[in-house]
Amino acid sequence: MNWFNYYGLAIIIAILLPNLFYLVNPKKANTTKPYQNKSVEILEQIGRYGCLVFMIFNIPYTYFNFWFKHAFIVYITVNVILTIAYLAFWLICKNKDDKLKALSLSILPTTIFIFSGVMLLNIPLITFSILFGVTHIFISVKNITNKVATKKQAITLQDVIIFLFVIFLIACAIYSYFYGTPIL
Repeated sequence: MNWFNYYGLAIIIAILLPNLFYLVNPKKANTTKPYQNKSVEILEQIGRYGCLVFMIFNIPYTYFNFWFKHAFIVYITVNVILTIAYLAFWLICKNKDDKLKALSLSILPTTIFIFSGVMLLNIPLITFSILFGVTHIFISVKNITNKVATKKQAITLQDVIIFLFVIFLIACAIYSYFYGTPIL
């Protein structure tokens, strides 16, 4: 892969489709932000834009391309599955404000960015995706926890761990499918 990643651009366009929906239909957007912390929000935006840039542009000497046989196939397959899962969760949860929506719409893009960074050994993408993931998931969890605290449905650490474990199992299953050997 050269300096421009067309596949990364396609993934970014797909992940930004829900934002386009809310841009066209602003009344359907949830504009309340119960949790506000300027420094965390700024770090989230730095991570977000860093991920968007480094998913599309590969800066020489900061990425090392695919590092194992058939890595490109794994990269495309896993990213397509994660992107479809992200869009499916958004369609299912777009009119809700619950734990499932908060977790899926924050953890799945983070997983896409981190996975892409690791597959390409793209150091800036890995760095920005960790920054984005930590802050984005934190803000999402805080927002939904504040909203549903009165309903006694706050997101727990156990919920986050279970969701991440399910994503990990899916990635292991995909790896096992392509290589015929279990990863665990």
